[in-house]
Amino acid sequence: QLQLVESGGGLVQPGGSLRLSCAASGFTLDYYAIGWFRQAPGKERDRVSCISSSGTTNYAGSVKGRFTISRDNAKNTVYLQMNSLKPEDTAIYYCAAASYYCSGGNFGSWGQGTQVTVSS
Repeated sequence: QLQLVESGGGLVQPGGSLRLSCAASGFTLDYYAIGWFRQAPGKERDRVSCISSSGTTNYAGSVKGRFTISRDNAKNTVYLQMNSLKPEDTAIYYCAAASYYCSGGNFGSWGQGTQVTVSS
């Protein structure tokens, strides 16, 4: 079975940091692009970052310079380091897999999500 599991969410004050993890089982991440998405209450799900199978990364403008995506294929895990967090970053964060490239947009496997809350 193909499975992605997010972890690392929690409550943090504005300006703080969190590191999210996306662990894969049932398949290896080598051939996949992994995207991080988020959905706030009452809002559409947005892609915040993606890393391709070759390691190319991209970011939404709202998180550029604050978030960093990386992958460790040996651990079959993708990370999202989130710094300088803002209240508007509050959302459920999901990771998802697509074949090779971020640009294709065909993310077919999704994790269950992890809650990130940024509040004083």
